[in-house]
Amino acid sequence: MRRLRRIKILATLGPASSDVAMIRKLFEAGADVFRINMSHTSHDKMRELVKAIRSVESSYGRPIGILVDLQGPKLRVGMFGGGAIQLNNGATFVLDSSKEPGDATRVQLPHPEILSALKVGDALLLDDGKVRLICEEASPERAVTRVVIGGKMSDRKGVSLPDTDLPVSAMTPKDRADLEAALETGIDWVALSFVQRAEDVSEAKRMIRGRAAVMAKIEKPQAIDRLPEILEVADALMVARGDLGVELPLERVPSLQKQMTRMARRAGKPVVVATQMLESMITSPVPTRAEVSDVATAVYEGADAIMLSAESAAGKFPVEAVSTMNRIGEEVERDPIYRGVVTAQRPDPEETAGDAIAGAARQIAETLDLSAIICWTSSGSTALRVARERPKPPVVAITPNIGTGRKLSVVWGVHCVVAEDAHDQDDMVDRAGSISFRDGFAKAGQRVIIVAGVPLGTPGATNMVRIAYVGPGDA
Repeated sequence: MRRLRRIKILATLGPASSDVAMIRKLFEAGADVFRINMSHTSHDKMRELVKAIRSVESSYGRPIGILVDLQGPKLRVGMFGGGAIQLNNGATFVLDSSKEPGDATRVQLPHPEILSALKVGDALLLDDGKVRLICEEASPERAVTRVVIGGKMSDRKGVSLPDTDLPVSAMTPKDRADLEAALETGIDWVALSFVQRAEDVSEAKRMIRGRAAVMAKIEKPQAIDRLPEILEVADALMVARGDLGVELPLERVPSLQKQMTRMARRAGKPVVVATQMLESMITSPVPTRAEVSDVATAVYEGADAIMLSAESAAGKFPVEAVSTMNRIGEEVERDPIYRGVVTAQRPDPEETAGDAIAGAARQIAETLDLSAIICWTSSGSTALRVARERPKPPVVAITPNIGTGRKLSVVWGVHCVVAEDAHDQDDMVDRAGSISFRDGFAKAGQRVIIVAGVPLGTPGATNMVRIAYVGPGDA
C-alpha cells in the first residue's frame, strides 16, 4: 500500500464509518490515520473502533495511526425560563451565578472561573460567535454586559472568551477518564483541546507517561500568543480552524495557518490542518472548487497532514471524501511549482548532528538523483529530521517498533516499514535494499542513501549516511 503522495490524510470515524468494512475502504482510498472523537464516542465504542483499525492494519501489514481527540472543557450558559430568548443590539445582559431560570435580562453562567477572570472590555461569544457581548462590569458573582451583536439565545449554548485567560485545566474529569481508557487500548496520538499554555500540554504528558504522543490543538487566541512555548513541549500541532474562526476574526485564520505550518516544520514536528476542508461533501459527492483550493493550499504549504471531520464521520460520502482528498494531494505534488514552493520554505538545519546528517542526506540524494532515502529509526527521530527537509526522493522509515511506525504515519512523506532491527551495518544495507525494492521505491541497479545511528538501536543518535546499490539479489 504505497501512497503516491507525501501529505498524509486523517479520517474521523463515526456513524458513517464505524465497521471494519468501511474502515478498510477508507484506508484503501487513502486514509493514513484514523481519528476517534471522544465528544461523541463511548469507551466501549472507542475500543471497538481501535480493534477494527488494528484488524485492517494486520491484513495490510502497514502501520496505521490512531488519534484520540479529547473533548476538553465545554463552557455553556444555563437554562432559560421559556427555553429561548431574543437579545437585541445595545441591550444590557447579565451573566451571574444564580441558578434561577434566565430571561431577556440575565442567565446563569455556571462557571465561577469565568466570572472571576472576566475584565471590563472582554468579549463573550455565545452560540459559536453568533451573539457577541462586551463586559462592562465584572465581579466574581456577576458580569454586566452590553449586546453588540444580538440574536436568539437558547438553553445551554456555548460560551467562548477570546480575550480572557481562563485559569482552568485543558482536561476535565471526563477527559481524564477517556484518556486512560484510550491509553489502555494502545492508541498512538492524543489530540488535546482547549490548550491555552504550555503547561496544559505538560499536564497531559505527565498523565500519558510516554504511552502516546500529544498533538496540541490550536483553537484559542491565548495559544496563538504562546505558540513557541507550546510547540516546544507538544509532539505535534493541529490547526483547529473552526474554533479559531469563532474566537478570532475569520480573515486572520489563513495567515495563522501558514505561520503555524512553517513554525512546526522549523521545529521538525508534524502539523495537521483541520476543519471544514471538504465540508460540502457531507451531503454532496463532489466538493466545491473553493474547498479543493483550500485543501491544495495546505498541500502547497508543506503541511504534514490534512483532516476530514464530519465528511468521513457522519457524511453520506465518506469514501469519496477521502479519495477526493487523495487525488488533490497527488495532483498538487505533481505540479512543477510544488517542489519550488516547498524548497523555498525549507528551514536552516539546527546545530545538531541529526539535522546536519538529515540535511546532507537530502542534498546528496537530490544531487545524485538517488531513488530513496532509507531511515533506520528506533524512536522515529531520524525520520522526523529527514522529513523536515521535505526531500524530493521518497523517505522510507524502517523501525523495529510498531508504535514508532504508527506515530510516523502522520509525518509528511514517510513510508513506514516495521522490521527486525539490523544486526550489523552489512545487514542494515542489505535489508534497506531489499525493502526499497519490495515496496517499489528502487529497481535493481539503482542507488539509495541510508541514514542511521551507530551503534544501531540507539534512539536519537543519527550520525551516519551511506550510499548503496540495490543489487539483483534484492529482486
